[in-house]
Amino acid sequence: MTLPTPTLDHVVVNARERMDDAAQLYRRLGFQLTPRGYHTLGSINHLAIFGTDYLELIGVPPGSPRSEVLEWPDGLNGLVFGTEDSASVHAALAAAGVESSAPKEFSRPVDLPGGPQDAVFRTVSLPRSLASAGRLYFCHHFTRGLVWRDEWRVHPNGVVGVAGAVIAAHAPDVHADLFRRMFGPDAVSAINGGFRLAVGLSSFDVLSPEALTGLYATAAAPSDGRKSWMAALRLRTHAVGTAASVLREGEIAFVEAGGRIVVPSTETMGVTLEFTG
Repeated sequence: MTLPTPTLDHVVVNARERMDDAAQLYRRLGFQLTPRGYHTLGSINHLAIFGTDYLELIGVPPGSPRSEVLEWPDGLNGLVFGTEDSASVHAALAAAGVESSAPKEFSRPVDLPGGPQDAVFRTVSLPRSLASAGRLYFCHHFTRGLVWRDEWRVHPNGVVGVAGAVIAAHAPDVHADLFRRMFGPDAVSAINGGFRLAVGLSSFDVLSPEALTGLYATAAAPSDGRKSWMAALRLRTHAVGTAASVLREGEIAFVEAGGRIVVPSTETMGVTLEFTG
């Protein structure tokens, strides 16, 4: 038994205990961020909302019980699939022989003109023994209208969605095999230097470190001793030139070539950002 064709819900950049710095930085990168959110789990976040997905900055305040956020370094540490039925996802993963957590429900208040309302979620997560590159999980939204609001979808850099993410791994086939078990053999295809999982209109590429360097050269996120790591995000913008202007205004270093912009991981709190048209 495999899951339905995967869709992307959101991607997560870990700010650990530096949320103020991360929020300031990502605004300089040209993202409009939602007001700070406070999860009932003990974490805090800001979101950059796009058309059908979003980028989340995750962190923890001093004394937070959510210590697992601090177990991961700065940078991209979460790739999140969408689901409308978390219980069925958990059952399907078990049937496919893929270990996962039972659905966990939590919420955070959202301040709106008419008063605060609670955004409610359930997540199903794979253990670190299977997802060594970073957190892989499914997110079930019960209150989508509190997250995807039109006033939050417009960004100075013109970004309208996540085109994909890149995982670097010394053994790409291990991650490809996991995705095949989850979503079936047709969901994964071979590409130069590794494999690709189609995720709706996006993709998760699993590449060798050499292939990652070939794509991004010195802009690539380093391994920091890890055998696999979430390394890069590809973001769709309606105008690459607009993104370039915003980055210059924010005094962010980048390279522009071949119709794309690459921002080194040293400029973004640990993840290479690629802006494409």
